Amino acid sequence: MPTDLELVQKFQRESDQHAFDLLVERHSERAYQLAYSILQNRQDAEEVVQDAFIRIYRSLANFRGDAQFSTWMYRIVVNLCNNKFRWNKVRGANRNFSIDAPLSNDDGDDGLRLELPGTDAPPSEQAAYAELRERLEQAMAQLPESYRTAVMLRNVQQLDYDEIARILNCAVGTVKSRINRGREMLRQALKLDAPK
Repeated sequence: MPTDLELVQKFQRESDQHAFDLLVERHSERAYQLAYSILQNRQDAEEVVQDAFIRIYRSLANFRGDAQFSTWMYRIVVNLCNNKFRWNKVRGANRNFSIDAPLSNDDGDDGLRLELPGTDAPPSEQAAYAELRERLEQAMAQLPESYRTAVMLRNVQQLDYDEIARILNCAVGTVKSRINRGREMLRQALKLDAPK
């Protein structure tokens, strides 16, 4: 199986569409997971991922390989998500909608990786998890953009600090600081005790 760099080079040398298709196939799910974890909206996440791969396609001929392809892709996705998040905040999310859009997220994708109670759990426990999920989404939306993105990359995407630093184009110490401050702000918003 060819590496990402080999696929990029093949695309650059031969304009090989199949090489690009393999990159999309290999990375689209993680790009979507990242976009959804930031935006908390399926349609916005899909739009961002499509836009990201369009940008990647247009810029791939100039990709120098200074970073891994996945790091470069994550940076593009994060930037587009932040733009979309700001746009939604200014204009109001869900103000415009399609008449054929589903009324709810029926695909079972709630965007969070909380361990939910089983179907045999009492309704009160299921309600408590639903309330926690809603409070967490609201608290995440209130975090400053730089904290929210760093927390999402670490806790949802489970990337290491070095890769997050490359994606966000900042020092590892800055990443750690943003994550710690973001987590503390979430604890305060959710009224959780700090870990001992």
